[in-house]
Order: sequence, then structure tokens, then C-alpha cells
Amino acid sequence: MSMADRIQTYAQLMRLDKPIGILLLLWPMLWGLWFAAEGQPDWHILIIFVAGTVLMRSAGCVINDYADRDFDPHVERTKNRPMASGRVNSKEALLLAGGLSLVAFLLILPLNQLTILLSVPALFLAASYPFTKRFFAMPQAYLGAAFSFGIPMAFAAQTGSLPAIVWILMLANLFWVIAYDTAYAMVDKPDDLKIGIKTSAITFGQFDVAGVMACHSCFIAIMAVIGQLQSMNWAYYAGLAVAVALIVYQYALIHNRDRALCFKAFLHNNWVGMVVFAGIALDFQIFPR
Repeated sequence: MSMADRIQTYAQLMRLDKPIGILLLLWPMLWGLWFAAEGQPDWHILIIFVAGTVLMRSAGCVINDYADRDFDPHVERTKNRPMASGRVNSKEALLLAGGLSLVAFLLILPLNQLTILLSVPALFLAASYPFTKRFFAMPQAYLGAAFSFGIPMAFAAQTGSLPAIVWILMLANLFWVIAYDTAYAMVDKPDDLKIGIKTSAITFGQFDVAGVMACHSCFIAIMAVIGQLQSMNWAYYAGLAVAVALIVYQYALIHNRDRALCFKAFLHNNWVGMVVFAGIALDFQIFPR
């Protein structure tokens, strides 16, 4: 394999050709940073966290494929991934994941001690999530915790503290992650049942669609409560209203459980995260604190 081919293969292993995961990890971090800074984040913190998001999502994808290296060849959607197809070996994958994590850690060293301390559980959750699919009936909830850790880290970096709103925002994001990742799991449900992997789509059973919509509803409801607690104005709620419309559209996509449409619904959540962020940013811009 030439150097150019190897770099391209590593990029595929890191899913740099499929940035949806980066975006779904990025949006809640940005929500948290904008709330923490009341719409005026320190730009060096923003740059560090955006770069860190890319690096940690990339590392997470590598660890995920390492953990699933014996399963992915038997799943239609994943059988051509670099590890599943034998183009990357286990040692390469572990070295790449370790290198990415190290660079992400070096990025946050200029920040305060609380942020650095929070990076430890964040790394643990990211590295251990792929293995939960073997024994945990709702690994999507574990992923939700991992994908929410950018929120307390953003607050810690910006303010040096962890107010109560951090945990409420994490709870909202937890429900959102369960919702969109269950729709994602519905794509692989037949394959996962055959090989014995546990997912929320399997745990919900015939109520998988209802489970997705219930989690979306909890997400929106908690975000509305956050709006009250943070004294947000109409722009924030306009963002939530657009998010509700997008979620209704997602129901139209997933209600028949068509695998291609379930995947489309999963991808569509990028727009949900974006409009929620737009509402937060616009509200702080129009109504400066």
C-alpha cells in the first residue's frame, strides 16, 4: 500500500469522509459554550474545542472499529470498513487512536485545571463505549453520556465552574443522542439481531419508533425548561420550534422502518443541532446580557 493510499485508508478509519459524527458531537459543545459565555465565547477556547471535537470523534471511530472488528464483516453497512476488510490491523488502529487522543489532550493543556480533569472521564467514556454493545441493553445512553461531555468541559474552560444548568443541558443532549442513535441502530437491526449485539432499537422492540419520538420529546421539553431557567427570549424558542418541525419530518421518515430512510433520519439530526444552536446564538446576539 502506497503512503497516499495508507493516508486515505486512515482517513476512512477516522470517518473524515463522513463528518456527521463530528457535527453531532460539535453542536452540544457549542450550545454549552454559548450558554457559558452568554454568547461571547473566548475565541481561543472555541478553536481548541472545535479541533478537539474533530480529534476525539476520529479517535472514537478508530476504537469503535477496533472493538467491532469481529462483527463489522458480517454487517452489510460496515463490511467494507478498513479494519473489517483487512486494510488496517489492530496495532495500527490502537496507535492511531492513541496518537489522536494524545494530540487532543495536548490541545487542552493551556486551559484551566478543571477542564483538564474533566478530560479524563471524557476519554474513558469515549474509549469504553464501543464495548458496551456486548452487555448493555441501551448502549445509546452510554454514547449519550460520552457525547455530552463537551458541555461541562466547555463550561469549565469558559467559566471555571459547573453550574446546575450544565447537568440539565447534558440530560437534554442524552435524550437527543438516544433518539438519533436509535434511528441509526434501526438501520442495522436485522444484522445486529443475528450477531448478538445489543442496541436500543432491539431493546425497544416493536416500540422503536415510539422510543425515538419519546426521547426527542424529552429533549425538546428539557431544552424549553432550560430556556426558562436562562431567561431566553423569542429567538431561542423559534430555534426550538424549527427543531420540532424537523423532528416531525423525521417521524415521517422512520415510521415504516425503511432502513435507508432511517439512515436519512439519523443524518437529518445535524439540522436539529444546528437550528438549536442558531436559536441560542441569535438570542444572545439580539438580547445581549
